Amino acid sequence: MLLELLLASVLGFIIYRFVYGDKEETLPLDDGWWGPGSRPSGREDESIRPFKVETSDEEIKDLHQRIDRIRLTPPLEDSRFHYGFNSNYLKKVLSYWRNEFDWKKQVEILNSYPHFKTKIEGLDIHFIHVKPPQLSSGRTPKPLLMVHGWPGSFFEFYKIIPLLTNPKSHGLSDEHVFEIICPSIPGYSFSEAPSKKGFNSVSTARIFYKLMQRLGFQEFYIQGGDWGALICTNIAQLVPSHVKGLHLNMALVLGNRYTLTLPLGQRVAALLGYTERDIELLFPFKEKVFYSLMRESGYMHIQSTKPDTVGCALNDSPVGLAAYILEKFSTWTNSEFRDLEDGGLERKFSLQDLLTNIMLYWTTGCIVSSQRYYKENMGQGFMNQKHDRMKVYVPTGFAAFPCEIMHMPEKWVRTKYPKLLSYSYMARGGHFAAFEEPELLARDIQKFVGLVEQQ
Repeated sequence: MLLELLLASVLGFIIYRFVYGDKEETLPLDDGWWGPGSRPSGREDESIRPFKVETSDEEIKDLHQRIDRIRLTPPLEDSRFHYGFNSNYLKKVLSYWRNEFDWKKQVEILNSYPHFKTKIEGLDIHFIHVKPPQLSSGRTPKPLLMVHGWPGSFFEFYKIIPLLTNPKSHGLSDEHVFEIICPSIPGYSFSEAPSKKGFNSVSTARIFYKLMQRLGFQEFYIQGGDWGALICTNIAQLVPSHVKGLHLNMALVLGNRYTLTLPLGQRVAALLGYTERDIELLFPFKEKVFYSLMRESGYMHIQSTKPDTVGCALNDSPVGLAAYILEKFSTWTNSEFRDLEDGGLERKFSLQDLLTNIMLYWTTGCIVSSQRYYKENMGQGFMNQKHDRMKVYVPTGFAAFPCEIMHMPEKWVRTKYPKLLSYSYMARGGHFAAFEEPELLARDIQKFVGLVEQQ
């Protein structure tokens, strides 16, 4: 299957080059209405309203009762995380969740940054907006939009925000100080879910661009991984003149002339100019690419075809939801964690932080709408949408974390992002970069922005 995907990608790239060449083009900045019913007459309410995360004793009591009634299937002997989330370790997670995890305290932490909502294209869009402490005279912060993915949330950025808004107090250079805007993708956490079919990454990009305009930003930086990487890429394709720089820690760039060479082996890769580090991260091909993608793509097939079916189970069981999501925070952080009895979860994260992210899915009941995003974006096939075939002509920086699900060499990234100013082999880290390695990511963002500002 992967070879077919690679072949299709290369074929799509050849067609793209023949039809489109290297001409710079943008996506049309259309409009949409994603709320229930028809678009009402009159102007949409553009007010920005303060918002607070809240909870109740009833909400916590219901959670505890559902945890108390759980039925678990014993794992196979010596199965570790090879069959998914190990239920023996899950018992420890549930004990902590039921008896030690303090959701009310975590709600206070969530509210430590300012939250807001505003209506855009019929949807109530949630975001946090964090301004830096007072800067010296003549200095202004750089606006930075940071976008999460699945199964993450805006909470992924809580540890990196102070490193970017107040870097000097955390031992980083304050040459560049940022004003951070972190929205929730519609259908995730506190952003209203679309009521209509067809809401994809381009629709999201347009809404987030409108959000930045509404906040008064005509030029801004953007950063993302997972779906956030695609959404930010689409923003750059929609309104390149408004994007000062695009920083990514993931990219969907399989459609290029280099990918077909991977099965030919390391020697061919070396002859084609892959670096030693690229070869380390891509080979042996069967293990590092083929088997890895096969192991980690089952969820994607389900969510790209029948998201509502599995969503019924996950939305009804907090334990099932936790197992389904936390398993990704194990193997996507480091594929070797599947060889451990506990999935290595607490090597990189605290149970408190992991369960806070789970609670954002559970308390808002958003797992189904978050999974539908896969069907809207991938249900029509690969390389079938215009933005898949378009290059991005804004200054770009890329952070290649070594334990990402699939390594993307610089030569791959540059085929889609020809204005790549910065490509960094990161020292450690996986898929959830801002959550796992906030300082490394913050430093790379600082480096990239410095290069843009020098131009």
